[in-house]
Amino acid sequence: MAAFEWIRFIIGGFLLLCGLGIFAIEMVGVYRFRYVLNRMHAAAMGDTLGIGFSIVGLIVMNGFSFTSLKLFLVVAFLWFSSPTSSHLIARLEYTTDEEKKAHYRQIELDELEEELAREREEV
Repeated sequence: MAAFEWIRFIIGGFLLLCGLGIFAIEMVGVYRFRYVLNRMHAAAMGDTLGIGFSIVGLIVMNGFSFTSLKLFLVVAFLWFSSPTSSHLIARLEYTTDEEKKAHYRQIELDELEEELAREREEV
C-alpha cells in the first residue's frame, strides 16, 4: 500500500510542477507581449491549462473522494468560464479600440480569396 501512495504522490507532484511551469510561461507571455489581445490570450490559455494541471495534481494526491469531486467541478467550471470571459474581454477591446488600423487589419472575404489565389499561383 505504501508503494501505491508514493506513486500517487509522485504523479500528483509532477502534475503540480507542470501547472507551475505553465504559470511561469504565462507570466513571461503576459509581460513580453505588447498588444493587449496577445497578453490576454497568453493569460487565458495559461490560466486554463495551469489551473487544470494543478488541480488535477491535487486530485491525484488527495485520492478519489468527495473533495476530489469538488475539485473536479472547480476545474470544469474554470474550463467553461475562462474562455468565455476572455472572449468577452477581447470583443470589448476590439469594439472600443481607437487605433484599429495600427493593431490589425480587416479583410473582406473576396480580398482573402484573391490573396490565396495569388499565393497558390506563386507556388
